[in-house]
Amino acid sequence: MISRVVYMGTPDFATPALEMIARFPEVEIALVVTQPDRPAGRGRRLLAPPVKQMAERLGLPIYQTSSLRTAAQRQPIVNARPDLIVVTAFGLILRKSILELPRLGCVNLHASLLPKYRGASPIAAAILSGDTETGVTLMHMERGLDTGPMYSQASIDITPEDTTESSTGRLAIVARELLQSNLGDLLADTLTVVSQPAEATITRSLVKADGWIDWTKSAVAIERHIRAMWSWPRAWTTIPDGSTFQIQRAHVAGPIESAIPGAVVGDHSGLRISCTDRLIEIEVGQLAGGKPLSGRQLASHALFGSHGILGQAEPPHVPGPLICPVVMPS
Repeated sequence: MISRVVYMGTPDFATPALEMIARFPEVEIALVVTQPDRPAGRGRRLLAPPVKQMAERLGLPIYQTSSLRTAAQRQPIVNARPDLIVVTAFGLILRKSILELPRLGCVNLHASLLPKYRGASPIAAAILSGDTETGVTLMHMERGLDTGPMYSQASIDITPEDTTESSTGRLAIVARELLQSNLGDLLADTLTVVSQPAEATITRSLVKADGWIDWTKSAVAIERHIRAMWSWPRAWTTIPDGSTFQIQRAHVAGPIESAIPGAVVGDHSGLRISCTDRLIEIEVGQLAGGKPLSGRQLASHALFGSHGILGQAEPPHVPGPLICPVVMPS
């Protein structure tokens, strides 16, 4: 029997699973739901989300919406008469009327090993926390944010070189394979679920201010921060003239040569910055309005010639911690 599936997703992370489902022999994709085209790049030209681009290549019906609050906005999904809804990084909360629409329910491919890192930024959170592994959870959706029972999980190691960008690409393939290995049983309604443990954490969406580097932290924490913020919002600080400076790649170097966090230690061989315990050596950085430069190039730049101190500007406001424990009701 052919089952009608509505697929809901937006970024690159969601495209491998969509391509797999489109070729699954027991499935008809009744509708692909994704976010609207958005301005992107310096020219601010409208760019279609990756899931829309993939759906167009596959010749699938597409519905774009920035909200599902009204009955009219939900009606195209209702009209699709789905047996199953698959959600992968869609970006909108599903209301009860949608969750209860398909006879097989709604499932979500979430990029963490739940119950850790529910919410919007699980991959960055895992790198920032120094975790050695991450993964994808296939879960049954309910009204809470990533709180539903779990069908299956698959994990990968986080390498010392992994960024949020590189991990996202690897996890997208894991998500595709996890769904593929369980889709037949999902359609047959024979998969069993396991409730999530009570101890959980939740993450919010990243904002530009999250990239701010706190030089009073350890060098290891700052190096993880740089990898977690790549490729957005990118780790950044300010230089002595007050302009911004992105640090795109770095590594922990030798012992500190200055007791002042953020102090620049540069010579012809490279550019190093003092943290509380060790030095961070810049491999690639970018000055405001410039292009990426190597640490050696930056060390000879006039803006770093005075051996000044980075990050002396007022830190930007962030909307609370990126990672918070979930407080269970008493």
